Amino acid sequence: MGQSERIEEDSLGTRVLPAEARYGIHTARALENFPLAGRAVHPALARAFGTVKLACAITNRALGAWSGDAAKADAIEQACRELDEGLLVGEIVVDALQGGAGTSTNMNVNEVLANRALEVLGLQHGEYARVSPLDDINLHQSTNDTYPTALRLAAIRLLHTLEQKAVALQESFQRAERRFAHVVKVGRTEYQDAVLTTLGREMSAYAEAINRDRWRIYKCEERLRVVNLGGTAIGTGLAAPREFIFRATEQLRALTGIGFARAENLVDATQNADVFVEVSGILKAHAVSLIKISTDLRLLSSGPDAGFGEVRLPARQAGSSIMPNKVNPVVPEAATQAAMLAMGNDSALCAACAAGSLELNAFLPLIAHCLLENLDVLARADDLLARLCVDGIEADEARCRAHVENATSLATELVPALGYERASEAARLARDQGKTLRTVVAEMGWMSTQEFDAATSPEAVCRLGSPACKIAQPRTNTTPRDAAKETQL
Repeated sequence: MGQSERIEEDSLGTRVLPAEARYGIHTARALENFPLAGRAVHPALARAFGTVKLACAITNRALGAWSGDAAKADAIEQACRELDEGLLVGEIVVDALQGGAGTSTNMNVNEVLANRALEVLGLQHGEYARVSPLDDINLHQSTNDTYPTALRLAAIRLLHTLEQKAVALQESFQRAERRFAHVVKVGRTEYQDAVLTTLGREMSAYAEAINRDRWRIYKCEERLRVVNLGGTAIGTGLAAPREFIFRATEQLRALTGIGFARAENLVDATQNADVFVEVSGILKAHAVSLIKISTDLRLLSSGPDAGFGEVRLPARQAGSSIMPNKVNPVVPEAATQAAMLAMGNDSALCAACAAGSLELNAFLPLIAHCLLENLDVLARADDLLARLCVDGIEADEARCRAHVENATSLATELVPALGYERASEAARLARDQGKTLRTVVAEMGWMSTQEFDAATSPEAVCRLGSPACKIAQPRTNTTPRDAAKETQL
């Protein structure tokens, strides 16, 4: 063995490791055993592990661990802080998907923190008699309480980012609502012309849908703040001092500024993962909103010559290698695919949560992978949809006006003033004679052009209800005999 290598040993035997590697034998075995996802655990999870380990280290130190050895305690805390700050994230190299309920991730963290602490102390990697991955870094802990706690912390941090991006998307649609408040257009149901609306009103509906998602996302933090830290293996707190169990979560709360609380039933919090299903369901609801809105934007911009063509999306790139001047709605398409991925991840997450057995869920790595990826991909989808699409939408007002003048939906707006039969007759005459509805009703003397314009103005089509409609008042104190007389009459 050269100077560039070192040997580590565990209960299964020995492994030769690169001398400079901060990870150890447990990580090396995991790298051999789990070449699955092809990428390491999510960086947010790695950083959150650093925060959790720091909370535990500070608590252990306060309870007397490493008493008389301040240098060791300082080195451990420094290593934890560096991981929390992201400086050591690249050292957490185990695959995102792994057996063992996350043990490989926890041990990767323990080994890196131990070896980094040894560096701080001026010692060589692997001198675990001085700083041990298990006896020091993992003191009074288990994978089964640190991993789910770190996952909750990572998810909350990413939720904050997603909420910010959702708010930005909502505000982008609100700006579009104001820009297009004056643009009257055809509203459609089941792909058929229905009644008039405004383009601003359509944008307001998108803003409101994202607003609901934003509040749902905000409330998710409440579900994730209850942790099982201190429960160790199965929630009984085996091998952890009672005082540690009470104080570790308080320390985590102080470090993060997040209102973490120790679960009342640590056994329940260790074995059941339903909270992740609930949060993932909220993310899926947001994915559904993104797909619906993106589909609408693609339809409204379709054509532009042979489709709806009522809006123009920002041109981001050439759309075809064979069709000249073709520009595709690539941003809504990309957002749709991100949302579809999130829906697929939700299905995998639900299956993983359901597959837990007895006192532990062995599939937490898949749960973490799906949940954190969804938080990431949805935040990015919100961001690109707002910045690269909605902010730059333009209305084709002439196209919207042409659709309005030729649509049966225009006749529906006249029903309160003309009645259903006259409105239908006007629509038929306009179609048969090739005239606009405005011209027909004026020629028939049913409405003046001024009355027609007022009935189809942005204010009129956005008004709640129709002023011309009156609700018939029901008769009171009518006896059966009175009713019979009225029927005879």
